[in-house]
Amino acid sequence: MKSLRSCGVMNVFQDAVCTLNTLQTNASALEQVKRERGHPELQLQAMRGFLQRAGLKVDELDRLNIIHVTGTKGKGSTCAFTEQILRNYGFRTGFYSSPHLVQVRERIRINGQPIGKELFTKYFWQVYCRLEETKDAHGGSMPAYFRFLTILAFHIFLQEKVDLAVFEVGIGGAYDCTNIIRRSWVCGISSLGIDHTSILGDTIEKIAWQKGGIFKPGVPAFTVKQPDGPMKVLQERAEEIGCSLSVCPDLEEYQSEGSLRLGLAGHHQRSNASLALQLSHTWLQRHFLTDPVSSSPVEFSGVSPAPAFQPSPAMIKGLAETEWPGRNQTLKHGPVTYFLDGAHTTRSMQACVRWFNEIAPQHERNAGGPVMRVLLFNATGERDCAAMLKLLVPCLFDFAVFCPNITEAIATCNADQQNFNVSVENMLTRCLDNQQSWRVLNGQEEKPGAELLIGGGLPLVPERQSHTLVFPCILSALQWISQGRDSVLSDPNRCVIPVKPSINAKADPLREAVNIHVLITGSLHLVGGALKHLDPALNS
Repeated sequence: MKSLRSCGVMNVFQDAVCTLNTLQTNASALEQVKRERGHPELQLQAMRGFLQRAGLKVDELDRLNIIHVTGTKGKGSTCAFTEQILRNYGFRTGFYSSPHLVQVRERIRINGQPIGKELFTKYFWQVYCRLEETKDAHGGSMPAYFRFLTILAFHIFLQEKVDLAVFEVGIGGAYDCTNIIRRSWVCGISSLGIDHTSILGDTIEKIAWQKGGIFKPGVPAFTVKQPDGPMKVLQERAEEIGCSLSVCPDLEEYQSEGSLRLGLAGHHQRSNASLALQLSHTWLQRHFLTDPVSSSPVEFSGVSPAPAFQPSPAMIKGLAETEWPGRNQTLKHGPVTYFLDGAHTTRSMQACVRWFNEIAPQHERNAGGPVMRVLLFNATGERDCAAMLKLLVPCLFDFAVFCPNITEAIATCNADQQNFNVSVENMLTRCLDNQQSWRVLNGQEEKPGAELLIGGGLPLVPERQSHTLVFPCILSALQWISQGRDSVLSDPNRCVIPVKPSINAKADPLREAVNIHVLITGSLHLVGGALKHLDPALNS
């Protein structure tokens, strides 16, 4: 059994990350949730046990003055707006979100910045070693990846003495491990849709029931406008639990001079911004009460419209300054412009397409010559890829490129160094399925007998006479798309995977175009992997 002292010598950030990764991948964690869903209350019971083993008590979490946010689309953006607003008031903020794009430290932020490597390492080993020391007495159990990070976030925010913590729910709400919070200060629900159906249910009403599980007795709750079915369920949940439920107004209804400017692009961000205004306003009202602990709880009295108050200068500034990478983000690298959005449901893809159709033509008008449009797509889990791809067809892409969420796969003639296991093969197969869906949606006939081959037997691109391609990793896809015209990707220290001459010939239009516009979407993990290569600062 390790002692805290002996465990502490492993104070190396990379060691911590590697050890963290042994606590299961996200996919296996989802499988664990599925196995437990027959008795979902056991998930929270297990989480409380892990929290106690880590040296924390549930009632200690009350000191974090938590804002708790769930939803299907926009919950992360809502949290980002809310955190920025309250930081503008001078509060020391904590912000827990998922998934991360490049580094796991992004999930746990202090004052808007990912926690530093040194602090992450220090706190990681404190929590991990306490759990490791006690696992033998608990059947060898250790928390899965997301559960561990949630415990770590609680520990860090308490140790760093934040004034408040904004917590984004992982999946669902009622049985999400963030929901061991006993009493938040305010909670919010962003736009609801269909996602994680094997865990949350196969109708939007069932999903709404799960999301409404973050409501707490007497704690004010806010929601953006929802369809009638899920809104009725949220109302029933609020009445059952005993809390107020208010519907946020449109952003245009707030009393401000001129329109409110948002730091996040996309029309759909306006409802997220309105929800953030209500959450921060309600948190501030409680904070500035003379005795917030004994403030009267707000009980259910029907669903009511939230007031469209006049935002303060700090709120207006906060909305304008909010940054949330990987969501409606534009990066211009010389002649290559990347449009990145982690949309991964049909509803979020609709919003992504609307944003892309608004912003891409603005860039194209200033190009002064031909522009090539390229789609880089992947999706994971149980997502309906064909439905998302169908929404993207009207964007009129010149090329559609598909790759798995693998940041880099280096080809080598040494077979001993190749380790493409079944899961990688499955990912590539899914990419081929997506390619075929795209061809069908575009009215292209399938060419039978196509193969995936490059030298050495590493799967790379299909021998098909069409503008669709499949690559084995994100880097190889980006390198082919940019054709050496992006200086960030043209670093001589980077490995360039050789491509067959017939595939290089397909890229002539990319080399000849004045500009290349690349939409990267379908998965936040894909977007994160792309940002790892496109924005080196995120790796530091």
